[in-house]
Amino acid sequence: MTDITVTRNDAASRYEIRVGDELAGFAAFDRRPGSIRFLHTEVDDAFQGQGLASRLAFDALTDAAASGDAIVPLCPYIAKYLETHEIAGADIRRPRPSTGSGTEGS
Repeated sequence: MTDITVTRNDAASRYEIRVGDELAGFAAFDRRPGSIRFLHTEVDDAFQGQGLASRLAFDALTDAAASGDAIVPLCPYIAKYLETHEIAGADIRRPRPSTGSGTEGS
């Protein structure tokens, strides 16, 4: 069986999942004081259907929770994952929906 690893690449601001030596996907993030914002998650088409996105989300979120920073799920995949999975010790700060200024059409 091929090794699957998830590592944090701080220089690229993303968590990367590899199958053997091949980069299979990533979860991009942005660190702010006291929080880590997950922006985008992607798994290469060649690796779809293997549960890699779920593994990437779990490992990345577990690592982020261990840092003590709040997790802000801006990425739709990460947001959905957090609705159905528990991450021990995670402080989740869901973004507020934009309401606009209320002046459209004035």
